[in-house]
Amino acid sequence: MIYVCLILLLAFIALALPMAAVLGVLGFSLAWLYSPLPLERAFASTVWEHSIDFSLAAIPLFVLMGEILLRSKIADRMYGAIANWISWLPGGLMHANIGASAGFAATSGSSVATAATIGTVSIPQIRRRGYNERLFLGSMAAGGTLGILIPPSTNMIVYGSLTNTSIPKLFLAGIVPGILLALLFSLVILIACVIKPAWDGKSVDVGWHQRWVSLQDLLAPLVIFILVIGSIYAGWATPTEAAAIGVVCALAIAAVSGRLNLEMLRDSMEGTVRTSCMMLMILTISYFLNFVFASIGVVRLVNDALLGLGLGPVATIFIVIGIYIVLGMFMETLAMVVLTVPIMTPIAVNLGFDPVWFGIVIVLVSEMALLTPPIGMLGFVIQGLRTDGELKDVFIGVIPFLFMIFLMIGLLIFFPGLALWVPDNLSN
Repeated sequence: MIYVCLILLLAFIALALPMAAVLGVLGFSLAWLYSPLPLERAFASTVWEHSIDFSLAAIPLFVLMGEILLRSKIADRMYGAIANWISWLPGGLMHANIGASAGFAATSGSSVATAATIGTVSIPQIRRRGYNERLFLGSMAAGGTLGILIPPSTNMIVYGSLTNTSIPKLFLAGIVPGILLALLFSLVILIACVIKPAWDGKSVDVGWHQRWVSLQDLLAPLVIFILVIGSIYAGWATPTEAAAIGVVCALAIAAVSGRLNLEMLRDSMEGTVRTSCMMLMILTISYFLNFVFASIGVVRLVNDALLGLGLGPVATIFIVIGIYIVLGMFMETLAMVVLTVPIMTPIAVNLGFDPVWFGIVIVLVSEMALLTPPIGMLGFVIQGLRTDGELKDVFIGVIPFLFMIFLMIGLLIFFPGLALWVPDNLSN
């Protein structure tokens, strides 16, 4: 049965069908082949039950908040401010790529939006200042992955919805790993440019007065982050209500900066509808597929197969991570998560791992999927921003950053408190 699932899945992907269609056709095919349940009733009840989940309303709201901030040029000014403060390090503006990505991630919840925003601002600097092109491109793509790790994160909302895990706890759990991963990315750049000084670009000469003045450009994203995340943990708002607060704040900031107009609102709404419909279509159809998996015993078969290996919890979780790394090379990230999380999370829990901790690991392997060819979405995003060059330059450039993500996963396995200490202490 598992082999049938894999063959059907690969066949549908090879046909280049939209991922929502792939999941839907796979679900109906398996139900028709193996399940005695009435398909129409099962599909209708499952999709309806989950599509009215209030927590899912946070997804389009967070996407809209990021779209407004993107089109109001807040990210451009934030990039300049961060560059003023850290571009003196070996690696120069590559550190600004990471820092600005982390800052924008705290207000967008999307890796694609983060990479596209920071890439648009920073790509002209590659040749202007003489950076190593591959490493610079890799830093932009790697920085973009922070968009789904540093809260708020749409991927965490999806994981929480699929597994009934607390979304506020997931947001808290992502803070420390997100900061550490950003530091690991910067460490890669620092070491590379110390060993190979020719990879470093021309330094940016900035006076202290300009540095202090530029701090005001960091206030807007900081205020939004504090209001959104703070309102959740103070108990004033649910994640969905906090996302609405973030949208209002983003609109206010756009108005103050003189960027609020009908054209900007139209473009923001259009981008939000396009992204949200894609995500929610995949998510709601995946609920039906996961229902079919449970009804025909796929979850039990995978559980028995992995636990039946007789390996310890750490060795088994590394096998699970290896499966995700391979899947990430061939599947879109969101589809990979919604297809596998309901199967893999019970296995992780049976091994003694916390579902909140496993959620952060899932986000990290999703980050790897965003960078690994041939499907690595962020590689194509960065390549699309360039005027010339080959796609392989981007994928070569992300290699050292992939090692850092894997290192972060290893640190979480052996030191789970890196993810769990904050939610365990602040949510009680």
